[in-house]
Amino acid sequence: MRQLETNDWLLLNSIIYKIYTTKDFCAMRTQLLEQLKMLLDFDSADFFLAAQDGSDALTDPVTYNCDGACSQTYDFLDYSRGILYGGKSLIYRETDIISDEKRVQTEYYRKVYQPNNWHFSLQMIMAKDKKLLGVITFYRTIGKNNFLYDDIQILDMLKDHLAYRLAEERRKSRAARGRITVEEAAEKYGLTKREATVLRLEMCGLDKDAICEKLVISPNTLKKHILNLYRKLGICKRLQMFQMIVECELPEENS
Repeated sequence: MRQLETNDWLLLNSIIYKIYTTKDFCAMRTQLLEQLKMLLDFDSADFFLAAQDGSDALTDPVTYNCDGACSQTYDFLDYSRGILYGGKSLIYRETDIISDEKRVQTEYYRKVYQPNNWHFSLQMIMAKDKKLLGVITFYRTIGKNNFLYDDIQILDMLKDHLAYRLAEERRKSRAARGRITVEEAAEKYGLTKREATVLRLEMCGLDKDAICEKLVISPNTLKKHILNLYRKLGICKRLQMFQMIVECELPEENS
């Protein structure tokens, strides 16, 4: 295992400090990749944010020595999407989830890696409250060795700090777009207590089966509540609900 030198620790402290104190969010992400180059051996990197419209998509890339458009265009082909959208902060090498022999045969490898002369990669997923917030991918060009556990160890010291900053930026972004809370929606649009409860559970990410089980109601009853919700909120689809209401956490039940 790599022993971090004094200069390495000083640089890590500087990175963490700037994660919290750099006001310009885009500048913070750009500086992060530039500073990490002094701790990790990588040739290119991209830093994507998770879309805030309720869709499984990556957006707003910041890059180091590459064009993020390619990986964004072919995101739907990525064989690691199940892990990426799993709602957990995680750091892993792609060869940890798929053998090198198989990954070089995938369409994603051919359309994203080969055009950029990349071979190995290391991904850092940032999530909070079971929601993806962003992902950084570090690439090494063909001919270089794979990333090591030491590289994962360094990034592990940063992932929670980054997840917190990304969550704060998402909260500020929602506020700036004028989203309202479930409580505000209930008062403004005259929702019943049950309709407000259904709305809250929807915004906490529960699927329809889980909501029915939690409220002990039938799917048809839930459908009626949702139709009433949409009518009162003046919307016609679920995506509009996520654009209008601030997502919330499911409160822990007393044991």
